[in-house]
Amino acid sequence: MRRLIAVIGATASGKSALALSLAQRFGGEIVNADSRQIYRGMDIGTAKPSPETRVLIPHHLYDIADPSDSYSLALYRKDARTALENIWARGEFAWLVGGTGQYVWALLEAWQVPDVPPQPHLRAELEAVAQKEGVESLHGRLRAVDPEAAGRIDARNVRRVIRALEVQQMTGRPISIWQTKGSPDFEACILGVHCEEKELVWRINRRVEAMFASGLVDETQAILDAAVPADASALSSIGYAEAVREIKQDITREKAIELTKRSTKRLARRQRQWFRLQDSRISWTTDFSEAEEVVTQFLETSA
Repeated sequence: MRRLIAVIGATASGKSALALSLAQRFGGEIVNADSRQIYRGMDIGTAKPSPETRVLIPHHLYDIADPSDSYSLALYRKDARTALENIWARGEFAWLVGGTGQYVWALLEAWQVPDVPPQPHLRAELEAVAQKEGVESLHGRLRAVDPEAAGRIDARNVRRVIRALEVQQMTGRPISIWQTKGSPDFEACILGVHCEEKELVWRINRRVEAMFASGLVDETQAILDAAVPADASALSSIGYAEAVREIKQDITREKAIELTKRSTKRLARRQRQWFRLQDSRISWTTDFSEAEEVVTQFLETSA
């Protein structure tokens, strides 16, 4: 039986903890759907499950890339499908856990993803445009060639804007055309973890403070000491980008924490666009008992 239960929601909403509790109750294996938890050495700033936690239940697609690597949606979909096929071959079912909307929906909606390798020279050229002319100028280029993608991608998300332009230039076709949807070849249940705005803001603030107190800057320094360039895509991640600026003495620790909190809250807002409360496919829950009921029903009806 090919079954998958996705546990999704905003950052700091408690997805990983809930998924672990449910997996301990029902069985199954966990597959990562967080675009930053794939990187080795990036543990504190990504709130990655600890090694001790990962011993309790089999976990997949954590620590599979170096921070200096270029990792794409196409690579993720390929790696995730391999992990899922192996899980199903063992007669188990999978928990897909994370808040990266592209990763989640690429699997649940069977996206056809363009297999275009990163183009370092083109990326450097486009990054220079963003630096010199501003992110809106770069976003305007995307809007001119692919208005549909431009409507979905925030101008401030320079990495995604550049990727969309990269695909268009290398294939001659807009990324929005490449990213067509299909029909998944497995049964799926989508479990959304809902957290009220005030509570989520409190959690984000406490998490960010704890990350810096636990050594996020030292972790970032270790990555830089391993010859990973400061402008590597992985180090543009929230928290790490601010830690790099602190290391360079561009900003103080207090400012780094403030900026990380602000960026994390923006991320949570973007995630709510990917995972909408009005989406009838998602069963939104607020506690373990509600989630347990949804999962029980899914496993019984799909058996």
